[in-house]
Amino acid sequence: MEISLAQPRGFCAGVDRAIEIVERALTQFGAPIYVKHEIVHNRTVVEGLRAKGAIFVDELELIPTGSTVVFSAHGVSQQVRTEAEALGLQVFDATCPLVTKVHVEVAKMRAQGCEIIMIGHKGHPEVEGTMGQVGDGIYLVETEEDVNQLQVKSTDLAYVTQTTLSVDDASRVIEALKARFPNIREPKKADICYATQNRQDAVKFMARQVEFVLVVGSPSSSNSNRLREVAEKLGVPAKLIENADSLEKEWFDGIKHIGLTAGASAPENLVQDVVKRLKDWGANSVRTLDGAQESVSFPLPKGLSGVANT
Repeated sequence: MEISLAQPRGFCAGVDRAIEIVERALTQFGAPIYVKHEIVHNRTVVEGLRAKGAIFVDELELIPTGSTVVFSAHGVSQQVRTEAEALGLQVFDATCPLVTKVHVEVAKMRAQGCEIIMIGHKGHPEVEGTMGQVGDGIYLVETEEDVNQLQVKSTDLAYVTQTTLSVDDASRVIEALKARFPNIREPKKADICYATQNRQDAVKFMARQVEFVLVVGSPSSSNSNRLREVAEKLGVPAKLIENADSLEKEWFDGIKHIGLTAGASAPENLVQDVVKRLKDWGANSVRTLDGAQESVSFPLPKGLSGVANT
């Protein structure tokens, strides 16, 4: 049995930055450090930070006045920012800069009088944060059918997208929007982030060479779910797994070539654990496929110094 590893896979620059912000805050200010929502959608990462003294909360009112709070990589609404200020919290913002870009677009276009249509998944924290940049005049669609049923008040429209969508699915919804609203404005630069695009492209390249695809990532991770869907839409069976213990040996009966990737919030050690388990089950060859090389990095917020508590 052969294993092919997708390139790139795993952590993106926004996730690296978010985790480092929490670790540096713990080093600089000591535990506890509060985090609004899960810092990224990965249980292993969250549990590791919790063990170091991070406390994850969904409501800011649970945080003692004057404490330090980190906003997750998914971003938060303006209401949350206002609430944090009112509670006297020290805030470090781990919102991915590519999500912040979408926030800025939304605020700017709404200020110009546009109504905004957001393409994304209902209930996802990134969607809630982005839509919460404005008080009104923003609508959520997920499918082409949603576009057909959409009722807007203005003819001056613009759209933005969640950064972790399937590129192909988003394109279909965008086409539907343009067909119904020919004058709709689009972002100057696509909102789906480079890491999402690169990982989906890597799965497309890998899926043509393998019989089965494994995606390491949490069930709550949007970009991880999209990787599984990309493989399945190419006709290749795929499973989303949290770790090596999620594997079931019978999945691989008769399989000679497995493709392995990881979502942008999944650490590489989980991938290597899966490789080890598959080797224990008879895999005798591991190779990394060609793919995009990523060198993106984002600066840390002001006020953080020192070395992360690793």
